Amino acid sequence: MKFAFVCVQNAGRSQMATAFAERERSARSVDDEVDIVTGGTQPADHVHEEVVDVMREVGIDLSSRTPREVTPAELDDADYVITMGCSASDVCPATFSGENRDWGLDDPDGEGLDAVRAIRDEIEERVVALFDEVGAETRANE
Repeated sequence: MKFAFVCVQNAGRSQMATAFAERERSARSVDDEVDIVTGGTQPADHVHEEVVDVMREVGIDLSSRTPREVTPAELDDADYVITMGCSASDVCPATFSGENRDWGLDDPDGEGLDAVRAIRDEIEERVVALFDEVGAETRANE
């Protein structure tokens, strides 16, 4: 199973989603079964400071992460391409072999900490729900 978390700058929402997915993957002991990739179409030069701050509040350090460009091959290889507030067709012209979902989240860049916390909490809930859903589907197909 491969998840791709994508947004334009890869400096906020997709970084939070990736960090929560990595935590969830570890908590569920599925490190060998779930691959996670993140990237953007126009990566920023650093993760937004307000995002680093609110993630630190929940014990996750994003200060050393660097936004990166996502490739069409990475997206094509993903089972789930999760965009943060734009459709997959806006992100990359690749045809996806998996499922695309747009979470329609507000951009945290330049927002106050309370707004960024709300975005963070929504992302965390969505990531947990995605892992619950995929786990249930996997068990049903066994």
